[in-house]
Amino acid sequence: MTSAPRLLIVDDDPEITSALARGLALHGYAVETLNRAESALIELRDPGYSAAIIDVMIGPDSGIDLVRAARAAGARMPILMLSALSEVEDRAAGLEAGADDYIVKPFSFDELTARLKVQESRAAATRPAPARLSADRTLSTDTRSVALTDREYALLDLLARHPGTPLSRGEIFDALWASDGSGSENVVDVYVGYLRKKLSPASDFGFEIKTLRNRGFCLDGLPPRLPHQGLTT
Repeated sequence: MTSAPRLLIVDDDPEITSALARGLALHGYAVETLNRAESALIELRDPGYSAAIIDVMIGPDSGIDLVRAARAAGARMPILMLSALSEVEDRAAGLEAGADDYIVKPFSFDELTARLKVQESRAAATRPAPARLSADRTLSTDTRSVALTDREYALLDLLARHPGTPLSRGEIFDALWASDGSGSENVVDVYVGYLRKKLSPASDFGFEIKTLRNRGFCLDGLPPRLPHQGLTT
């Protein structure tokens, strides 16, 4: 069974947010909503979202600044902006910041969903195939492959099962090393370093391992497909 595409709505108007969430849920989306730019910037780096809809003004914050920051941080999903501002300069500012489309309020819901599907189709057509992590401990793309040790494989597999979600050193250590009865959490940093070296440059595989201060490590980008996701090995 195919899971519903995830959609992020960022708007501080509860009536608009509620109406959009209800309508888009009826069109088959799993909708999540936020009303703050700070928390939205974290979510926009999650590669699991199919698209995002962002209002130009989010309380005291600028949606245009949020889009610009999200693109700079590596956000790749289609982004549609909503605004009551209809001047050419306003639309140009949103598109130049990195939005894929700019919709002026009031708008037709049918038009919004049609534009959303167009942007999703375009993104799908240009999205590279994810790297493949096979049971024989090999990470590969159409142009490159690297062999991983058992522990490197286990670490990458663990991170890939939580795309966009940081795992702390303690969580990783407990999952992969605690049962050995020895060592310290510093071993996590060592193996993250090993993986980063093998995956360099990260652009070859479409993702990289990010360190988030006081939060841990996470995969940023398009996570690899795993053997238990139905791939043959």
